[in-house]
Formats: sequence, C-alpha cells, structure tokens
Amino acid sequence: MSLSKTVLNTLIAGAVVVSLAGFTTGAKADDAAAPEKEKCYGVAKAGANDCADAAKTHSCAAHASASGLAGDFVLVPKGLCDKINGGSTTAAPEAKTDEKKE
Repeated sequence: MSLSKTVLNTLIAGAVVVSLAGFTTGAKADDAAAPEKEKCYGVAKAGANDCADAAKTHSCAAHASASGLAGDFVLVPKGLCDKINGGSTTAAPEAKTDEKKE
C-alpha cells in the first residue's frame, strides 16, 4: 500500500512540474505581446521604485527614501503615466531623492 502512495505522489509531483514548465514557457512566448513600458516619475512609494533615480544617488530598485520623489520612477504601460495624478514621463530637473515632490 505504501508503494502505491509513493507512486501516486510521484505522478502528482511530475504533473505539477510539467504544468509549471508549460506555464513559464507560455509566459515567455507572451513577452513579445507585452505592452511597451515607460518610466513614470514622481509616483513611486518609498522603497518601491524601479532601478536607479534620476540624480543617481542610488542605483537600485527599492531604494526610494520617501514616496512621490520626482527622481524615482516605476515602470508602467506606455500612456498610463500621464493619467496618474503627479506622474510625469520626465524627471524634474532638480530631482533629488532626499526631497519630497510638492
């Protein structure tokens, strides 16, 4: 009886692996159809920015020191940033990561 449970568990685990492999392969195929992205400045929450800031005071994602900084951005589908209150597709000239956007 124990052997059949082991075989059954192995078959279930194999089916899950095959399903996940097919899922990730499908996601890669869909990347070509993914919408174009753009940087949206001034709307990132503290610690939730994507990549470096405009002033180059940090070079990593999740390093925004405060929310709404003019130099930190998040990637959004192209055209969406202009619809977000406070969002801009260009960093403010005086964009600093240690000052909040007013």
